[in-house]
Amino acid sequence: MYDIKELYEAESLEHAIRLRVEHPEAHIIAGGSDVLIQIREGKRAGVELISIYTLDELRGVSLDENGAIRIGSLTSFSHITRDPIIQKYISVLGEAVDTVGGPQIRNIATIGGNTCNGVTSADSASTLHAYEAIAELTGPDGIRRIPIRDFYIKAGVVDIRPGEIQTAIIIPKESYENTQGCFIKYAMRNAMDIATLNCSVNVRLSPDKRTFERVRIAYGVAGPVPMRAPSAEAEANGKPVAMDTVEAFSSAVIKDIRPRDSWRAAKAFRQHIAVELARRALIESVKRCGGEL
Repeated sequence: MYDIKELYEAESLEHAIRLRVEHPEAHIIAGGSDVLIQIREGKRAGVELISIYTLDELRGVSLDENGAIRIGSLTSFSHITRDPIIQKYISVLGEAVDTVGGPQIRNIATIGGNTCNGVTSADSASTLHAYEAIAELTGPDGIRRIPIRDFYIKAGVVDIRPGEIQTAIIIPKESYENTQGCFIKYAMRNAMDIATLNCSVNVRLSPDKRTFERVRIAYGVAGPVPMRAPSAEAEANGKPVAMDTVEAFSSAVIKDIRPRDSWRAAKAFRQHIAVELARRALIESVKRCGGEL
């Protein structure tokens, strides 16, 4: 059922990196919710695997000295949703990963696996893009950090160099401080389904709640990789908190997104719901910030 040539179990991060160097064709396995399915389908027949599942040093959520939120790459979606740091500062990420699969999948699926797959439909990815996350990679040459927007190269391909392992996702303090966000996933079913489109917005309002100090929006399945919509952000940043701003913001997303026709949805339909999801997510984000529209 599972055509696996060899399974190597890493005993530490250093051991995992050494195994990566010694076996460059081997694939990393963490929770296994994606890799094992691919093997069963024959897409990775005869594969070598390096298991990092027991590396507890790569689990958990913490605040760095500079206030950045650090999420270990082996942190499960269930852990992220319940974590008090996530709930306090960036609850929208918990809401996003809570849409992944069912409870059993969320208990084993990891944020590292979700991002390293490089797929545009990853439910964590649009929120990570909207919060300007940084991917941390550790390899033979030490630690390398790269903005999440640059981590995704093309569909299914991310910037992981030989011997490297993604060790954390980092959310800078300036990206989450005094913000509130909203994530909306549009899918044909309410559970256990891949997104037709997903959208994540976060907002920082002025102290009097009348001006958009900063707005960020990102999409999944609106192009070959998760992406921001800078034209839409420009229509809101520094503008009054008003429905005219909301309408200009949501309409502008069409300038940036690049959805395609597929068996799940037509390009025109994805464009339509992209505008509507932007509108709804911005309105809800304003409400969560204590603003009024």
